[in-house]
Amino acid sequence: MTPARARRHERFSTEIQLTPASASAFATAAGDANPLHHDAVFAASTRFGGVIASGPQTTSLLLGLVATHFAPRGALLGVEFTFRFMRAVLADQRVKLEWLVVRVRPAGRSGGELVDLRGRLQTQDGRTAVGAKGRVLLTDAL
Repeated sequence: MTPARARRHERFSTEIQLTPASASAFATAAGDANPLHHDAVFAASTRFGGVIASGPQTTSLLLGLVATHFAPRGALLGVEFTFRFMRAVLADQRVKLEWLVVRVRPAGRSGGELVDLRGRLQTQDGRTAVGAKGRVLLTDAL
């Protein structure tokens, strides 16, 4: 019997320092010209009061943490992820990314495991800005 690659209730997290320059660079790479991610003067005049990180940036950080966490345990394939944007993420703060394994089950023919996750990105004031759910396949044979 192959040892489990993931465990129910397993938690993992990291913290990332965002900057307006990194938010702008990410948005540019993603093809996002929204001035909320690039123009400090414009962004300061909005209800956000400053440059904000784009949705693709915040979700990429969450996805990257999943991939990095499970990489030493075998091949990883994202099956599905959903995200809920609850508030803007100012691009000049430290954010916390965290995930919880909520279910692990055999993946059938692949011989791996399907892992269900719940995650979030919290702003430095401890409020959840992005909620996430996901499912990945962990296996030796993709």
